[in-house]
Amino acid sequence: MTTAYRMPSLPLLFGTVVLCFFAAGLGSLVTITGTDSWFMTELIKPGWQPPDYLFGPVWTVLYLLMGIALAFVLAQGTERRDVRIAAGVFLAQLVLNVFWSYLFFGWQMISAAAVEIVLLWVAICATMYLFYQIRPVAAYLLIPYLAWVTFATILTAAIWILN
Repeated sequence: MTTAYRMPSLPLLFGTVVLCFFAAGLGSLVTITGTDSWFMTELIKPGWQPPDYLFGPVWTVLYLLMGIALAFVLAQGTERRDVRIAAGVFLAQLVLNVFWSYLFFGWQMISAAAVEIVLLWVAICATMYLFYQIRPVAAYLLIPYLAWVTFATILTAAIWILN
């Protein structure tokens, strides 16, 4: 037996993508790192850290995929309890995503950011599990996000250890 899935409408897709880019904008308020910033001048970073110019494009793609994934889930009907729960967990991980930027860049609390990003990673895994139950493609769209946050977790821990 195959399941008939609903496709997200364009307004829904637009709204969920805007929501994710709004979160990105909130985080970017504290992540801008010029040549004289704390991040560039005071921190010891591992040699395997990607170049700074890579982070913007990567996060742009990830936030786009996150918005699309959320739209696929919400399109299945917000009257469904499982959809509402999955959306709530998604929003929680989105808040954790923004909060990490403030911990690490805004407040320069590397140790707290290292702990918090593990919570973010767990929340992404929970989101993917719940999304998969509703609309598998939504979970698949989050695989690059989970991979990047896994790398970011290792990078954050390395910066914490080095500093």
